Amino acid sequence: MPSGDEVSGPSVRADGFGLVPPASGDEPTGDSGMSGVPFGDEPGESASGGSNSGAAAALIFGDASEDAPDASERKLFTGAAPAPEAEAPEPAPPETPENPEEAEEPRRAVRTEAVRRPDRSALALAGTTMRQSELTRALGELRDRLGAFEFVLDVPGVEEAREARSELRNQLEDYVLPRIQAVETPLLVVLGGSTGAGKSTLVNTLVGTRVSATGVLRPTTSSPILVCHPDHADWFLEGPLLPGMGRVRGPAPDAIAGDQLVIIASDAVPRGLALLDSPDFDSVFEDHYEFATKLMAVADLWLCVTTAARYADAQVWQMLRRASENGATIGVVLSRVPQGAGAEVVGHFGDMLDEHGVGDTRRFTVPETRIEDSRLPEEAVEEIRGWLVGVADNAGDREFVVGDTLGGVLDSFRTRVPEVARHVEAQVEQRDELARIVESSYGTALAELDEATRNGSLLRGEVLARWQDFAGTGDLLKSLHIRRTKSGKRHGAARRQRGPTRVRALKSALRAGLESLIVSSAEHAAEQVIAGWREHPAGGPVMAEASASLGTASPELARRVTRAVSAWQDHVQDLVRTEGVTKRSVAKLVSFDPEALALVLMVGLLGYGTSDVAVSGNSAVPQRLLKALFGAESLRGMGAKARADLRSRIGMLFDEEAIRFGQALDAAGIPDQTVPAQLYQATHNLEVAR
Repeated sequence: MPSGDEVSGPSVRADGFGLVPPASGDEPTGDSGMSGVPFGDEPGESASGGSNSGAAAALIFGDASEDAPDASERKLFTGAAPAPEAEAPEPAPPETPENPEEAEEPRRAVRTEAVRRPDRSALALAGTTMRQSELTRALGELRDRLGAFEFVLDVPGVEEAREARSELRNQLEDYVLPRIQAVETPLLVVLGGSTGAGKSTLVNTLVGTRVSATGVLRPTTSSPILVCHPDHADWFLEGPLLPGMGRVRGPAPDAIAGDQLVIIASDAVPRGLALLDSPDFDSVFEDHYEFATKLMAVADLWLCVTTAARYADAQVWQMLRRASENGATIGVVLSRVPQGAGAEVVGHFGDMLDEHGVGDTRRFTVPETRIEDSRLPEEAVEEIRGWLVGVADNAGDREFVVGDTLGGVLDSFRTRVPEVARHVEAQVEQRDELARIVESSYGTALAELDEATRNGSLLRGEVLARWQDFAGTGDLLKSLHIRRTKSGKRHGAARRQRGPTRVRALKSALRAGLESLIVSSAEHAAEQVIAGWREHPAGGPVMAEASASLGTASPELARRVTRAVSAWQDHVQDLVRTEGVTKRSVAKLVSFDPEALALVLMVGLLGYGTSDVAVSGNSAVPQRLLKALFGAESLRGMGAKARADLRSRIGMLFDEEAIRFGQALDAAGIPDQTVPAQLYQATHNLEVAR
């Protein structure tokens, strides 16, 4: 085991991530490795931080371009060496070092296993800023649609739906939108895992100094710690990544707790890389789990750390599956592997990765070893360090990984957003059921009222007394038995202009009876709605927000009913005047008063003379009188129009009453049918923009 910070290799000394080149004379010639390349001056990246962004852009949009990585470049990341081209000339052999092992290319070998998902071409090249603007606009629309509703009703699966909606919206705000606009920023590697797995120790070892707290107490990491190169510290402190999380400039890992992201600048970290030590996802503190899942969703590369003693815990596999479904690029570290049984444990862990559908992730093992000053021995993390450096030190490769992860996230929206929309549809169905209770209650009330205006039940009490008074005293016949004079003027015109008292009394009684019947029916309908909502499983949240007056008719209903009934009486009178052409033989002898005859028509429409209405005395039967005056066909036409008009006016009154219940559903926040439609449309718009 090398002592101190010494690492295996040709005269290379490790200081955190910084690899110091050997003294002159020992420097290997040719492109034999990464040892002689200082960080920040990688091939393909300028000292100012500029990069070859073509490969990353090729993974973000949907058009092919000459800058897009070809198949051989993709194989660079998957562990399979690119196939040589048939006509390619053989390169000149490099100088042969004294030790043949030094001729290997450790950087290229490391990068060959950097990234999973070799086949995915979810995001392709966009050559213009306009395409990026379209994608940003589509993502912003999707974010807004996801934030425009709430899962109010406790239907089956609602908790999972709430969490999924929150994850989607947070991932859009915290990662996707910032990444689309800043692909060239450092690769963010988030270390997550179970408590005591050694995440903080691994970060300290990789950085080369103690930046994250370690200890025997659990959990140790209270606040997430992000370590990056000083050139990128301001971007992480002030940039758009994780906008809802506070920022604190480190180092102060032991003094910070809560929803604060500690940013620590270190020259030991390459410019193209940032490490984030997240809280444990199985901590006893619920907010730690929330932080862990939130930070996992913003990772360009999520490194799951678990131990040989706890790798089979259900929480580990739940998080791995969740990361895979959310499109993350994943690596796994199995730490504290015991001597002797290590091969068996590692083999079983690999089998479990395959069984759970994440067998293509990059795997590392860290043996059970000593820990000094919160750090592992350098040789224990050499492979992990080489993998991360191999991904991060080249701008094109780094941006390829970012684009690959970003593509996976956007691919996941194709299934995740529709799944949320289906849960919204379950809420909409519950809302529709509540709305159908309203519709049914007022529909039943309208049908019952329609029957009440046909069967004569309205013609009792005051209305019947006023009708018998009007018809029995001869006022009705007097209003009809009027002969025309030779000049065409009618006798008694002045007397009728004054309006017989009994006519006005009958008209008023009919209006009052109808008003009372309509208001009573509306009251009953409102009571039925409230009773139905109380019995419905989804009615609780609505009733909690509803006004106590919702169970009765609205205060302004009586005024609207008075106007409606008066307007109907005027309409019937207009029908009699304009369409009630009398028989020719009768018209020669009789002129009639439209107001009085309209009252006769109303009484007939309301069921006078039916079997359940007693008719006594020598009162005329309205239907018989009207038929004699107008004829059966004309009478049927007027009656149908008058009845249809009354039903229409009552229906509009009930519709206005029912609006209150729709407003109550809106006030409760239950989504309507437009919400899932908008989610589906936003998903489609995103695919078009890609």
